[in-house]
Amino acid sequence: MVGSAIYRTLVKAGYTNFCLATSFELDLRNANAVNNFFSTHRPEYVFLAAAKVGGILANNNFPVEFLQDNLMIQNNVIEASFRYDVKKLLFLGSSCIYPKFAPQPIQEKSLLDGYLEPTNEAYAIAKIAGIKLCQAFHKQHGRRFISIMPTNLYGIGDNYDPENSHVLPALLRRFHMAKENNLDEVVIWGTGTPLREFMFADDLGAACFFLMEEYDEPEIINVGTGEEITILDLAKLIAEVVGFEGDIAFDTTKPDGTPRKLMDSSRLHQLGFYHQTNLREGLQATYKDFVAKVGSYVAGAGRHMQRHF
Repeated sequence: MVGSAIYRTLVKAGYTNFCLATSFELDLRNANAVNNFFSTHRPEYVFLAAAKVGGILANNNFPVEFLQDNLMIQNNVIEASFRYDVKKLLFLGSSCIYPKFAPQPIQEKSLLDGYLEPTNEAYAIAKIAGIKLCQAFHKQHGRRFISIMPTNLYGIGDNYDPENSHVLPALLRRFHMAKENNLDEVVIWGTGTPLREFMFADDLGAACFFLMEEYDEPEIINVGTGEEITILDLAKLIAEVVGFEGDIAFDTTKPDGTPRKLMDSSRLHQLGFYHQTNLREGLQATYKDFVAKVGSYVAGAGRHMQRHF
């Protein structure tokens, strides 16, 4: 999702010379494959958006994969970028790097200032290691390796898998299925009270391009909207966009995760970048993409699949 958004941004800006490969063509966990790719293509600028990602359930169930896979991906790409003299690398971290109870809105200085949220600790630790590796190359070798911390993302090309998707695409899928199968109720995890911030992926793509051109500091920089919404209000908004008219219920036996997570993006704003897409507009574009790609499959799954969503 994020890589595609960055690509669309660069195409709009007039760039044409890309070094591209799908995950099937290039396994970034394989150091030899990564080195061969860099040796052959010699990229000058690298946007490191690749990662193993997932929601609370996936992070809880597969901490080994979330830690190992992400460490291998980022170590291989960052090392190859150094070895083959990449002019500049942009590493995408995550808002989950910050402590669970960090002061809100979260400033960049909160990194490593408290305990992490247990449900995504493995992923967060991997991302923190990537940040520190970029900073180490900057300090020891003077490399222009920067790290940005995006807020929660959604958009075109998102992951809607019921087992490992994030909260917004997971909710969109559930409400779509409920509407198509005439269900009376959608049940979602937790209490509905946690506050979250969401950014449309194409806005992040524009921010990545902006920071690649304008930002050279080793310190991390937050990328967000500055706007937050409760999970309950998000569910209501998604229901409106999808057209679901039934009830919304909450399974309070399931975890909420971090109670509030709003990024302080004032440093980004001071540089002159602001997001352009409001949440309703972004949801409408995302839902249109979802229906075109996987919506008909979900609708055809029938009532017997309700328990999986």
